[in-house]
Amino acid sequence: MFAKQLTVFIENRSGRLSEVLNVLKENNVNILSLSLADTTEFGLLRLIVDNAKLGKEKLSENGFSSLLSDVSIIEIPHKAGSLQALLKVIDNNGINIEYMYGLSIGSSEAHVVLKANDTKRVDEILTENGVKTITCEELAKL
Repeated sequence: MFAKQLTVFIENRSGRLSEVLNVLKENNVNILSLSLADTTEFGLLRLIVDNAKLGKEKLSENGFSSLLSDVSIIEIPHKAGSLQALLKVIDNNGINIEYMYGLSIGSSEAHVVLKANDTKRVDEILTENGVKTITCEELAKL
């Protein structure tokens, strides 16, 4: 099961992040999770939102470059070693993890967003190993 992630490319300057967030707010696109990474000149704002298609559309209308990608939102036990065990299963199948970041949603389980070089195969591996994934819609309800 995949989720859509919205990635926004923003200039690394004061106020630009606020401008992106304002476009989403004005269009009632709710942010469920985010990760911001920067380089000297640009930032990559990765967002899990409740309506990624609308978010991308409205950001484009306001001059922001963005893209939608398939990611896995994975539920794992909230205990030491759980993430390593998950990664071992993925590694054993020759999948490269491009990036990941954590979610905090107030449940007793931990959640991570994972982007791999072969999203379809990751989904198959997770299903075969009984690992629960959730959609953006399910995340919004938690």
